Amino acid sequence: MNETLALSKALINRDSVTPEDAGCQKLLCDRLEPIGFTVENMRFDDVDNIWLRRGTERPLLCFAGHTDVVPTGPITDWDSDPFNAEIRDGLLYGRGAADMKSSIAAFTIASERFVKDFPDHKGSISYLITSDEEGPSINGTVKVIETLEARNEKIDWCLVGEPSSKDTLGDVIKNGRRGSLNGYLTIVGQQGHVAYPHLANNPMHLAAPMLAELVDIEWDKGNEFFPPTTFQISNINSGTGATNVIPGQVDMIFNFRFSTEVTADELKQRVEALLEKHSLTVELKWVLSGVPFLTAEGELVAAAVESIKEVTGTDTELSTSGGTSDGRFIAPTGAQVLELGPRNATIHQVNECVEVDDLEPLEEIYYRIMKKLLA
Repeated sequence: MNETLALSKALINRDSVTPEDAGCQKLLCDRLEPIGFTVENMRFDDVDNIWLRRGTERPLLCFAGHTDVVPTGPITDWDSDPFNAEIRDGLLYGRGAADMKSSIAAFTIASERFVKDFPDHKGSISYLITSDEEGPSINGTVKVIETLEARNEKIDWCLVGEPSSKDTLGDVIKNGRRGSLNGYLTIVGQQGHVAYPHLANNPMHLAAPMLAELVDIEWDKGNEFFPPTTFQISNINSGTGATNVIPGQVDMIFNFRFSTEVTADELKQRVEALLEKHSLTVELKWVLSGVPFLTAEGELVAAAVESIKEVTGTDTELSTSGGTSDGRFIAPTGAQVLELGPRNATIHQVNECVEVDDLEPLEEIYYRIMKKLLA
């Protein structure tokens, strides 16, 4: 068994459902501290985070990731224990196998190799590992970054181990992500009896013309790096459960995934203007999960593209598709941020797995990136 596979299994076997870390971070510290990494535990509320660093000078290459995983759902739906890593037909099964414990294992083994081969490397290597990525994301990476910024400790290059690959290892890397803006909207009407609609005011009926207009808006056209901004309603709730009661309010949750062509404030203003146009009585709360970020080019992108080509022969695609990641908290500091990891076909699914044969090549890609940047 190769070292990356062994460490991947050891991490998967720890039941680290968010926000629990279950000893994963200690396992990493126990491996990296003996080779010169200083260990700084940063616990915020119920969330464990670690900041490890080898070296004091810039440039600083940071490996970022998370040890927490999403819940498994019913264990009986799995073909094997999700927290007892198992290999079947060339696949490593377990919760977190793809998202993202195998990546953490790969860049840990890569770091051990690199330090052994280049003990006097230039710059610094760091790890930012949280157990809050799959949860609210309020006491994890964002808090660590606030701490680093307060003491002017800057990351130059950040490699996030999120599962970026689509069909084969390294075929896609994420060089940016769209922003995410959530709206929690209540439209207020007047409850009443369905037989006497003149004595009530149905908020569903009030909302319908506004919603029809809202879903037809073209927010922007996107650009060469980002698709157009999208608007989606994710939840609508209204009514008392009775067939003869006009509801008094309708509650709605919606989300924007937005490009760099528009700002969160512009989206808010357009929605609020539409609500005012339709003379609706509303309560509206906005939650900005992250702004869009982009690393269009630079040393990190070049090193990753070249390393993938050398190891796999693949001409990788740069993409900003998909959801958000903790890269959204790191990029605003000025760091070049890139996401590179295994295939994402089974993330958050029952029987989550990763190809065993991809683990050593992934570790080799990380090693070569380090070599190109810091050797």
